[in-house]
Amino acid sequence: MGQHRWLGWSAGLALLVGGCDFSANFDNTPALEVKLLFGSALKEFCAQAVPQFNQQNPKLADGTRFQITCTTLGTGDVVTQVVNLAQQWQQGQIKADNPEFPTLISLDGDIYHSQLIYRLEQLFPGKNYIPAITTAPLMAYSPMVFMVPSQVADSLKNVNSVYQKILPAATFQAIDPQAPPLKIFFVQTAPTRSNSGLQTLVTQFAEVSGKPPEQMTIKEVQTYLPQVQKIQAKVTRYGVSTGSLARDMVKYGPFWASIGSVYESAVIEANQKATPGQTRYVAIYPKATFTSNMRAILPSAPWVSPQEREAAEQVMAFLRSPPTQELAAGLGLRPGVPGVSLGSQFTPSNGVQPQPTFDSLRPPAPEVVATMLQAWEQVAKKPSRVVVVVDDSGSMRGQKLAAVQQSLYSYINNLRPQDELALIRFSSQVDAPISIQGTAAGKQQGLAFVNNLRAQGATLLYDATLAAQTWLRQNLRPGAINAVVVLTDGEDSGSRIRLPQLEQTLRQSGLNTDERISFFTIGYGNEGEFNPQALQRIATINGGYYKQGKPETIANVMADLQLEF
Repeated sequence: MGQHRWLGWSAGLALLVGGCDFSANFDNTPALEVKLLFGSALKEFCAQAVPQFNQQNPKLADGTRFQITCTTLGTGDVVTQVVNLAQQWQQGQIKADNPEFPTLISLDGDIYHSQLIYRLEQLFPGKNYIPAITTAPLMAYSPMVFMVPSQVADSLKNVNSVYQKILPAATFQAIDPQAPPLKIFFVQTAPTRSNSGLQTLVTQFAEVSGKPPEQMTIKEVQTYLPQVQKIQAKVTRYGVSTGSLARDMVKYGPFWASIGSVYESAVIEANQKATPGQTRYVAIYPKATFTSNMRAILPSAPWVSPQEREAAEQVMAFLRSPPTQELAAGLGLRPGVPGVSLGSQFTPSNGVQPQPTFDSLRPPAPEVVATMLQAWEQVAKKPSRVVVVVDDSGSMRGQKLAAVQQSLYSYINNLRPQDELALIRFSSQVDAPISIQGTAAGKQQGLAFVNNLRAQGATLLYDATLAAQTWLRQNLRPGAINAVVVLTDGEDSGSRIRLPQLEQTLRQSGLNTDERISFFTIGYGNEGEFNPQALQRIATINGGYYKQGKPETIANVMADLQLEF
């Protein structure tokens, strides 16, 4: 079994929860650290429950003090991280007591739970390192729903298939003559990273096939793929995180997205945090849906020591105790333990039903899910045309340019044949776009562009952004997601257009137009080196976002962006 993972209290204890740091110090005695790795639906639950547990000064039976830390990631990322660590251990690259190994895992749904079992079984046949779904205690759950503005909710209530209703319709009025003529803009998360996205994809296959997910076969995935592809063609944006996708629906309003496949808890949060005059949302419960079971998964694996197992069992008991379950309910999650009151969150005023009626869907066979994911990545995912605007001014010399080049290499290599990319280089001048497709020849052309980047000159940021919009408006791709990504490490210098005029021009292809070109901006380096406020303004005009990137994070930032379209 694995060795103890000891932690020196004198160094200061940090609790990492989805990018947030919490500290708890008891004394200067060495302590055992128990790492929790949870799906992002439990981010706020972790942030509140973990400090409460650590404040109890927990001990093992032998008196050893320990603390817990919690990291939350997209559920697909949790599975990938655990599998990668296990593979490194199998190959002798790391030891069983490596501190990166989590002791306790939670995934945001049973489909990814079955995928974790499946993938570790492929590495370690017959070892059964991950407990079966039915034996992992339930901490909380949140059924999948359709989040829609309250003014169009009646058009989708009591329908047998929401997807069959929205597929041929351009507006909600086409579904219900009494509804306002609000256009249908559908959003979901990417199934390769997000549990809600995977549950959404599986539900789409189940609806078009008319079969329960657990009865579907690999052959049937191929049979019904064209129909799922038609549903995916309705998508206007893929998100990486369910929570952030739902919050963007609220932030940008129903002209950005008018229907989203999200957790019930996201609808509660949207209404609780709504400001006066902001759109209210309603959860539409499908006739059959996934309940997004969030279980405590304690591996029976060599990287979990007896001491860690003992500590984890205390943690599980705490997380399932009535006070902590009430905490989950207060966050809009349904308690995993029977008998705990739902509380005041689950009311029609928050857009949800306290006791909704639906059939609970069960996961398909793991090899069928793997085929669905592959089919989505290669075929069903909506195609895109993206303009990437790359700053190679003089300030990009050295490590900055090398890291950006490596990130662009990965971005280009991950293009699918149906995806299209235009590359614009700018410094003291703005070059003409180089347009490529995700074919082998197109990728070679794109990689040649990356190789030829040279750090020199000024920063015509605003002129380059305008050039990208102008080109994309003239070359808009129907039936695809059209977007612009701007990457810069400096403030604008020398552009003919100023920021207010640029903003006005960008609105001409905004959310209330048929063009709907979204802008995403990346400020590269330290925020003192560029103008984050300007990049934020460029991005949020048309429903995109701004991110900061550094040499050590730019690859992840670009990878996340690529999932959006």
